[in-house]
Amino acid sequence: MSAQDNTGNNHNKVGGGIRDDRRRAGKKARWNAGSSIGNGDQRPALGGPSWTVPLGQRDARTASRSDANSQIPSPFSSLATLTSMFGVKGLNARDMIALSGAHTIGQAQCFTFRSRIYNDTKFDLNFATTRKATRPYTGGNSNLAPLDIQTPNRFGNNYYQNLVAKRGLLHSDQELFNNGPQDALVRTYSSNNEAFYNDFAAAMVKMGNISPLTGINGEIRRN
Repeated sequence: MSAQDNTGNNHNKVGGGIRDDRRRAGKKARWNAGSSIGNGDQRPALGGPSWTVPLGQRDARTASRSDANSQIPSPFSSLATLTSMFGVKGLNARDMIALSGAHTIGQAQCFTFRSRIYNDTKFDLNFATTRKATRPYTGGNSNLAPLDIQTPNRFGNNYYQNLVAKRGLLHSDQELFNNGPQDALVRTYSSNNEAFYNDFAAAMVKMGNISPLTGINGEIRRN
């Protein structure tokens, strides 16, 4: 298990290849949302966009569970909280909406969405009934459900289609489309996969440049 895997908020593997391998010195590489650039392996696995990854940056030698839990928004966050937390990192609202599309793959534990399927009236009732069948009102906290019920193993814009249909699994997901200022962008991504891919790729590069280590701090990974 890597240090990355030890962090509590490492629920989704979309960015894992970048965090592990983008810093091989003096090079650039193309990275796909379903690929790894480690050892030159760029075979698409999940589909999705590709982009040029700046390499040669210094990487921390360890990961921090406490930092991840304090700096990554919780699944219960409001739109205002999401916007603020991304903004602190230099990411704007468009970046946030695009990066949230990473939830097109991955799963969530029952405790992160139980209150939503049982108590939230702004939820597609048929979808809620489906989720309740295997996620009890009490217990079963570790039971899993796909974040994107349509295509849980393919990277695409179905995540946004779910939000428009009020089928966002997490409260923080549905907050992106909830009669708020980001509704129009969510609708755009739901019907325009290319627009989503372009913005997601740009936001991933931007996110990869947050607070780079300098001097002798960390290490440049070479393999």
